[in-house]
Amino acid sequence: MTRELTASEALDLRMTSLLLRAHPSARPGGVADVVEWFGAMQAQDLASGLWSLGARLPGRTVADVQAALERREALRTWPMRGTVHLVPPADARWMLELTGVRSLAGAATRRAQLGLTDADADRAVDVLGAALAGGGRLTRGECLAVFRAAGVATDGQRGYHLLWYASVRGVTCVAPNVGTEQTFALLDEWAPEQRHLDRDEALALLAHRYARGHGPVTAREFAGWSGLTLTDARRGLAAAADVLRTVRVEDEPMHVDAALADIALADARTSLDDVLALPGFDEYLLGYRDRTLMLDPAHQAAVVPGNNGIFQATVVRAGRVVGVWKRKIGRSGVTVTIQPLTTLDAATRARVEQALGRYADFLGLPARYDWLA
Repeated sequence: MTRELTASEALDLRMTSLLLRAHPSARPGGVADVVEWFGAMQAQDLASGLWSLGARLPGRTVADVQAALERREALRTWPMRGTVHLVPPADARWMLELTGVRSLAGAATRRAQLGLTDADADRAVDVLGAALAGGGRLTRGECLAVFRAAGVATDGQRGYHLLWYASVRGVTCVAPNVGTEQTFALLDEWAPEQRHLDRDEALALLAHRYARGHGPVTAREFAGWSGLTLTDARRGLAAAADVLRTVRVEDEPMHVDAALADIALADARTSLDDVLALPGFDEYLLGYRDRTLMLDPAHQAAVVPGNNGIFQATVVRAGRVVGVWKRKIGRSGVTVTIQPLTTLDAATRARVEQALGRYADFLGLPARYDWLA
């Protein structure tokens, strides 16, 4: 029987899924567990991606998370929507083949706009693959030098396009930074043990991970997150039906992890006083097209100024966004500027500073707080 949920109950379940709190089956021991739980975590901004992991791994530092990426517990590539995500290394290739390739449809048009030919792109992939062969790892600047030496222009956005193209083709992946510079390696060498799935298996696994990490969700939300067609999104959710449950939220059918649907909501509910400091590019907001459960539409402009896809870091209380924050990192500390979006009393402000203190601890720096109102 389909279970009826209020919007508040649906938010409780989303908080449990997204933040891995009080979940009946999720006890993440490290970076690999968190990334596999979600299936993919948006990480085009590396600093945000590192804190998305740190926020779900209490007590870990940025150095701990960086070390885990060096151990290859997760890797970054462009698996869907033309955007960099953290993914389980063994799942990178099937994800690229299922969803990443969809972004190739407009690649020729983009190359024409950039003044690149298809032959230029293929040559760039070939020469970069040869330069990286044998366990090589090159910085972004070194990769661009390889392209230029082969007679392929990299000025403007050409270099970025070529690096993206090589990764979406499954030749390279984004390895951890050297200092502040992005690096690249061959996917087959950085993550040689790839899982092989047929299309239906891949759709089912991706659907389960998305619903498990974000649910309750609709098929349309899954399509938007993954870049799949709505038809394929529905097919994937249907194929994962044995590990999912259907619930109705305000008369709309949604999908949720069966382990959550089978427990009492009181057990899933997090503390109403729970205050969190999340990065801008976090799955808590980016995992959906409809964010009204978590974000008051009146605050949309503050979280995404100009509606340009650049999300501000958020302060979340009881699942709802109540503020945004920015940080300025110096050698001796981090200054955090907080803009409340709702009225916050003194006790709540203290909780906000406590939450942001966990971020400062993650960086290993003392914090100073500036309130804009």
